[in-house]
Amino acid sequence: MLWTIIVTIVGGAIIGVIGKAVAPGDRTKFPFWLTVLCGIVGMLVGSFLYWGIAGHDNGSFDGHEATWDNATNGIDWMRHLWQVVVAAVAVIVAAAVTGRKRS
Repeated sequence: MLWTIIVTIVGGAIIGVIGKAVAPGDRTKFPFWLTVLCGIVGMLVGSFLYWGIAGHDNGSFDGHEATWDNATNGIDWMRHLWQVVVAAVAVIVAAAVTGRKRS
């Protein structure tokens, strides 16, 4: 359980920073905790969207069935792309809600 929390926070920070970088506009006046929160949202929602659209029909591999958080052999680049896109949308929404954008 502790490992899941650590991976979620670190992964959320990475996905959030990438999402902030690819979000259109200037959204740099953001607290870091909000960036991590947007990344965590991107990780979870992006994974479930990918699973619902493309990942659920993958067959079994490496001795287990495909799941929402592990749908392919190796690194699941398409799932990570979905996560970054959702994180970028979350950054845009958070910037609009908090009014934290550079003028």
